[in-house]
Amino acid sequence: MSFSNPFRPGAGHAPPYLAGRTDETNEFRRLLKQRTILENLILTGLRGVGKTVLLDTFKPLAVSEGWRWASSDLSESTGVSEKTTSQRLMTDVAVLTSSIVIQESVSHGMGFLANNRTTQHTLSYATLEHIYESTPGLASDKLKAVLELVWDVLRQINPPPKGIVFAYDEAQNMCDHPSTEEYPLSLLLDIFQSLQRKGIPFMLVFAGLPTLFPKLVEARTYSERMFRVLFLNRLEGSDIRDAIVKPIDADECPITFSNPSIDIITRESCGYPYFIQFICRETYDVFLQQLTDGTEPSVPVAEITRKLDTDFFAGRWARVTDRQRTLLFVIAHLDNSDDEFSVQDIVDKSKEMLAKSFGSSHTNQMLLSLSNSGLVYKNRHGRYSLAVPLLNQFIRRQENIDGLQRAADR
Repeated sequence: MSFSNPFRPGAGHAPPYLAGRTDETNEFRRLLKQRTILENLILTGLRGVGKTVLLDTFKPLAVSEGWRWASSDLSESTGVSEKTTSQRLMTDVAVLTSSIVIQESVSHGMGFLANNRTTQHTLSYATLEHIYESTPGLASDKLKAVLELVWDVLRQINPPPKGIVFAYDEAQNMCDHPSTEEYPLSLLLDIFQSLQRKGIPFMLVFAGLPTLFPKLVEARTYSERMFRVLFLNRLEGSDIRDAIVKPIDADECPITFSNPSIDIITRESCGYPYFIQFICRETYDVFLQQLTDGTEPSVPVAEITRKLDTDFFAGRWARVTDRQRTLLFVIAHLDNSDDEFSVQDIVDKSKEMLAKSFGSSHTNQMLLSLSNSGLVYKNRHGRYSLAVPLLNQFIRRQENIDGLQRAADR
């Protein structure tokens, strides 16, 4: 059987070897040992650092420790209203409870003529929804009643689970909507804080972009005390080499990467897991063809970069207006564009580069729009960063293509 290309540069696709996430995994193991849930977990970081992949690896760890696992992606539609958020949670927990049978006593008649009988139901979504709708009060009261019943039932089975992990990816999509008087994010936080204070072991695990944690704190200030935040950074040192080499470290693999090739892949990927997978996949295929042709293997950096621009960056760039592109062009030329920057940094740089510079108010407005588009994010200290790794390098490559340099010269 031929050895197929092992590298997988997809959204949320598990790499053939997960490198460099031992500390985060050990931290999750620590949280699983909580008897009373005092800390929930947030996995955050830029796109392409492996949040989804790491979240997926947590499931078997939790199950092996005796926990149940309920999970989903939090799409924009989930957070439209408190009702849709409640439906999301009930849908996810029903997967765990739909095979459990509960009994309900039903009485007909009065006094000595009463006819008592017992009916059985499975704890399916329909049952959970019936409990939700028949419970008086607000959406929070209804959802609490459902989840408290779920735990009352689960803890009676043999052996009882240690608790439920509610794991949600793309959690940055959740937010409150004061204009429509819908507060789904606050609902979610209030529910879990209330259940955890009652000793019910339901733990939240969120994965999302760096905009997530500020949203949680804005919705409920106590969120700072509810969550342990793990920021996933790019890989470094031997972890990068392991991610490159270990997937092809097999006798039947026809390809090897020389040290110079590994150095090129390390430099071009900057240690970001998605880019490592992308460049390694392309390099593997090229090396295989060069091996067939009898030529000396070499990493086609220019060609891979062009394909990466098309596959990863171009779609995001196409959604940006001309004036936003000019702002991003200025950001990309900041000395600290790889790190944090301020509104004043952008204003000052625009005066150097543009005939029509940006003012502070206009810059703030545009950064807010770019943040909503997922291209930048604002941290808790009021400074900004690019939310897409290596976006500054891509923008600098577009100067001659999009006429950004000519715009700066005018």
